[in-house]
Amino acid sequence: MGKRAVPNVDKNKRPSEERKLSLLLSLVSPIQFMLGIIVAFVAGALFLWAFRENAIRAYEVLFEGAFGSKRYIGETLVSTTPLIFTGLSVALGFHCGLFNMGVEGQLEFGAMVAAYIGYAWAMPKVIHLPLALLAGAIVGGIWGAIPGYLKAYHKIHEVITTIMLNYIAYAVADYAVAVGGPMKGNSVLPASPKIMATARLDRLWPGTRVSAGIIVALLTAVLVWFFVFRTRIGYKMRAVGFNADAAEYAGINPKDMTVWAMALSGALGGMAGAVEVLGIHYRFFASFSPGYGWDGIAVALLGLLHPVGVVAAAFLLGMLRSGSITLQAIAGISKEVISILTALVIFFSATNQTLRPILERAIRKHSVREEASSIQGREDG
Repeated sequence: MGKRAVPNVDKNKRPSEERKLSLLLSLVSPIQFMLGIIVAFVAGALFLWAFRENAIRAYEVLFEGAFGSKRYIGETLVSTTPLIFTGLSVALGFHCGLFNMGVEGQLEFGAMVAAYIGYAWAMPKVIHLPLALLAGAIVGGIWGAIPGYLKAYHKIHEVITTIMLNYIAYAVADYAVAVGGPMKGNSVLPASPKIMATARLDRLWPGTRVSAGIIVALLTAVLVWFFVFRTRIGYKMRAVGFNADAAEYAGINPKDMTVWAMALSGALGGMAGAVEVLGIHYRFFASFSPGYGWDGIAVALLGLLHPVGVVAAAFLLGMLRSGSITLQAIAGISKEVISILTALVIFFSATNQTLRPILERAIRKHSVREEASSIQGREDG
């Protein structure tokens, strides 16, 4: 008996088929993201109809308020910018198994220090602006490293410490610009003096408030992606996030990674505050953030903790935040509907995680069938 004939498989085709399969699998997360948004908007429409509101008109006004004019588009990008930073901040912590709920406080301190350097130190713009941004990131990183250290060396949960540190940050911010405070300006408002022109981020789009901060945010997203997925320390952080005991057995120090992850997460939060002050407000207000730090949690989860997903989710929430103004002014619908819609988006994006293994199995089966059909076709030929 002769040996059984082996199908003539073109080995050169294997790498291309594997790349095709990898590409198809990479589409699973975007599909999940879009499905979550679609289902959430449908659920939001049902909610509006249940309260006898015109859902179609509400969505028309919402999108008009986000994209209906140059100014509206600009405000959407303005709202997106800090959400990219805060979303990246939360996502970075999650990759190391940490839940940074202190981004709002880190943002406050980053803004406060950046504003102080912006109005109190005179120097050329080429030094002044980068220094103010860096100072905001550093102070945010220090504020984030505190709960990281307490978690690593004293087993105190980071959720508790970050929330408590938020309250300290709020109180310090209020004191700094209160009457008689060390940063109080000449204005009757509880605000610092205006920063110098040399510390300001340039406006990119005349007639809007869009600043170079959006470019800084996008570049930061690229750097975070490279750091998390292409560097050794990023790999170590992710290893600790997957299984700290296994990572320690492999020679990684989970304590060091915990402190570093929280410090870097805090630095991103501090950058969010610095960019807001240097690019939008030009001074520090005690309550300048409408909750960007808290929304960063939603952005990170909705973006599936990936920098690309974070940018997309930040744009979505920025659009909702910008459009909510016209929703109330034109359609007469409370802007709280946007909070409900945002919650629905997050809820359905989280619950459709059950679709991921189903989609992956379907893609793999399709790939196997295609490969088998290709092999059969070559044999018949």
